[in-house]
Amino acid sequence: MPFVTTSDGVEIFFKDWGPKEAQPIVFHHGWPLSSDDWDAQMLFFVSHGYRVVAHDRRGHGRSAQVSDGHDMDHYAADAFAVVEHLDLRNAVHIGHSTGGGEVARYVAKHGEPAGRVAKAVLVSAVPPIMLKTEAYPGGLPIEVFDGLRQALAANRAQFFLDLPTGPFYGFNREGAAVHPGVIQNWWRQGMMGSAKAHYEGIKAFSETDQTEDLKAISVPTLVLHGEDDQIVPIDNAGRLSVDLVQNGTLKTYPGFSHGMLTVNADVLNADLLAFVKG
Repeated sequence: MPFVTTSDGVEIFFKDWGPKEAQPIVFHHGWPLSSDDWDAQMLFFVSHGYRVVAHDRRGHGRSAQVSDGHDMDHYAADAFAVVEHLDLRNAVHIGHSTGGGEVARYVAKHGEPAGRVAKAVLVSAVPPIMLKTEAYPGGLPIEVFDGLRQALAANRAQFFLDLPTGPFYGFNREGAAVHPGVIQNWWRQGMMGSAKAHYEGIKAFSETDQTEDLKAISVPTLVLHGEDDQIVPIDNAGRLSVDLVQNGTLKTYPGFSHGMLTVNADVLNADLLAFVKG
């Protein structure tokens, strides 16, 4: 199985599909999932002739369940280890949810300084910050994230069933078409990872202020967000992020959920392809 070892000795699992000479598209998954969450996008883009790469974040999926480094700095550095290992250039980096935070930190701290990134996409992403702060009074109170930690520590298996069954994909909305296989796949991905990584990752995705990361991004950046996102509300994230990046475009989707990349893959894939080709 393909792994790269980071500078602090962590084995990171990655997938690398498609022609090696083609333009690479690098996918960054959300919490608490794995690179498998990008199946619909990776199959789509490889069928269009692109090289597609995705990795499992440390403590997630098939990557090493290490004790430390569950923060945006290490997430971004691990992604850069994969990029350097594969010598990816002119890459488009696409991140979902926590993976969007990873992309913002990666592009600002590694991708642009190393000249390895062409474009960025933030999908249902957590930047600039989810937590309510003095600078961002519209954020969510710390009690919300304390509740997530409490639910995870008390019964992670049940919590990881309740989240996709309910708000993640909007399956709790009246008239929603519920997909049991999608729920089971979310649970499968989550339970592959480390409880400690997931627990500490809540702080990473909720309390990391990425204002300066966003301001540093000069490559064309597409921000995609569902207007019925119950996990990362659009007014606290997408609408703010697009104003902070230097060259950003916002596209919103009425009624779409946080998990729109999966349940509305046909719509999202077409928009992603148009941006990559444009």
